[in-house]
Amino acid sequence: MTSSHSLSSKGHDLTEASKQKPLRILIGVDTFPPDINGAARFAERLAGGLVRHGHDVHIVAAAYKKEHGSFKEVHDDSLMTVHRLKSYRVPTHANLRWVNPFGLQRKMQRLLDEVKPDAVHLQSHVLIGRFLAKAAKNRRIRLLATNHFMPENLVRYMLIIPKFMEKAFTRWAWRDVSRILKLAEVVTTPTRKAAELLEASTSIRGALAISCGIDASKFSNSAPPSNKQPRILFVGRLDFEKQLHNLLSAVALLPKELNVEVELVGDGSERHRLENQAFELGIRENVIFSGHISDAELPLAYERATVFAMPSIAELQSIATMEAMASGRPVVAADAMALPHLVHDGDNGYLFPPDDVEVFADRLKRVLTASPDELERLSENSLHLIRAHDIERTLTIFEGLYRGDAAAPKTSDDNSADYEAPIGRLSESLHEQILTFRQRAAEMRDRSTGVRKRIWGMGDGVAERLDDLRVDVAERIDDLKLEVAEKARQVDKKVRGSVRKATDKLKRDEE
Repeated sequence: MTSSHSLSSKGHDLTEASKQKPLRILIGVDTFPPDINGAARFAERLAGGLVRHGHDVHIVAAAYKKEHGSFKEVHDDSLMTVHRLKSYRVPTHANLRWVNPFGLQRKMQRLLDEVKPDAVHLQSHVLIGRFLAKAAKNRRIRLLATNHFMPENLVRYMLIIPKFMEKAFTRWAWRDVSRILKLAEVVTTPTRKAAELLEASTSIRGALAISCGIDASKFSNSAPPSNKQPRILFVGRLDFEKQLHNLLSAVALLPKELNVEVELVGDGSERHRLENQAFELGIRENVIFSGHISDAELPLAYERATVFAMPSIAELQSIATMEAMASGRPVVAADAMALPHLVHDGDNGYLFPPDDVEVFADRLKRVLTASPDELERLSENSLHLIRAHDIERTLTIFEGLYRGDAAAPKTSDDNSADYEAPIGRLSESLHEQILTFRQRAAEMRDRSTGVRKRIWGMGDGVAERLDDLRVDVAERIDDLKLEVAEKARQVDKKVRGSVRKATDKLKRDEE
C-alpha cells in the first residue's frame, strides 16, 4: 500500500496570540532536570520553548543537592528562573526526591506573591503541585494542569503498600488525582489515550490531548539506520515499569551470530538487577549500561542505533520514543497505553503483546535482519509521523490556554485523521519532503551546536556569578548574626546588671 496523505501543518507558525504581550508563567513540578524522565523532560522543553518565545518563565522544583533557593539555570538552551526547594532522596528509589510538606503551603503562597504569574501550570499533583494548585486557586490565578501520572509508576516503590493492597491503593491514587486536578481551569494530557484513561479513572471531564511535542532538528541526522553492527537502544529510567527485564530476555533469544549490542541510557532502581540478569543470560558483554549522558551525546546515541526498544507498560506518551522517531529510527514497542499512538505496527516499527518475550524477540529480529530498503522505509515513516508532534504547535496551544483565548487551537496535529491512516510506503512527493527535512534538520543541528555552547557558557558564567553572590550573602548574614549575637549579649549584660542593682536597692530599703 502506498500513502499519499500529508500531515497538517496548521499552527506551526506563531499565532497572533503568541505575538501579544509576553507572559509570566510559573510551572510547578515534582521532577525536573537533572532528573531524567518524561515529565521532567517535557517541563524542561516547554519552559525552554516559552523562554525563546519571549516569556518570563519560573520553575518551582525540588533541589537536587544541598543548596536550595532561587537560581538562574540553563535548560533546553534557555536561561530561566528555578526556585529550588529543600528536598530529600526517596530511600526506595534511585532518583526521586521529596519535599517536606510541612510549611509548603506558606512557601507556595509567598512564591506566588513574589512572582505574580499570569498563569500557573502544574506538571504533577503529588506534593509541589498539590500545594501550588491550592495557593493559585485562592489567589484566582489562571491554573492549568498536565497529567503525567499513573499509579503504576509509584506503587512499586511504596514499601508500606503490600501487594494485595495495590489495587485499593491505585483506586485511592486516582481519586487523589481527581481532587487536585479539578482545581484547574484546563486539564491536558499528552495523548487522547491518556485523556481517556484519566476520564475513566477520575471525575475529570473534557481533558485536552496535546502532544508533549519535540524539536526534531535536535535529533535528526543524515545517517539512515544500518544492520552492519546491529544495536538496540533504550533511553529512560531503569525502573520496573519500563519492563527492561523483558528486553534482555528477548535479546537472549536472538541468534548469536547477529552479535547484537544493547545500549541502556539512563539509571534507576533496577540497574543492579538488570546487570545480574544480563550475566545470568550470558549476554553481559553485549549490554552497555551508559548511565546518564549529556544532551550533546544523546542524539549520537540514537544515531548509532539500528532500532529503538520501548517495552514499558505505563507510557502516557514516551518522549524517548519520539526522539528515536525524530532520529529516523524504527521502534519496537509494547502494545500498551499510548505507545501504539506513536508506533504504527508495520509502518515505522512493530508492536508486541506486553510480557510476550518470544514475540518481542521476533519483532526485534525483523528489524535487525531487514534489508537496507526496508530499514529506509521504516525510517522515513518515523520521520513522517513525528512531524505531527512539532513543539511549535504545542507551544502555540499552551500560549493560547495561558491567556484563556477561546479561539486558540486546543489539540495537536497527531489527533487528526491523517495521522492515524496506514502508511505502507510514502508517496514520491512525501519521500522527497522527508529527504529535504532530514538534510535541513541535520544542517540546523550542526549550526546550532556552536550557539548552544555559547548559551551554556553564558549559563555557566551566570551560575558562577550567582554562586559567588550566594557565598557573599551567606558570609554577610553570618557576620550579621555574630553582630546581633554580640549586641544581644551586651543588652543581656546591661539588663542583668540593672536587675542586680534594683534588687540590691530594694534590700537596702527594707533594712
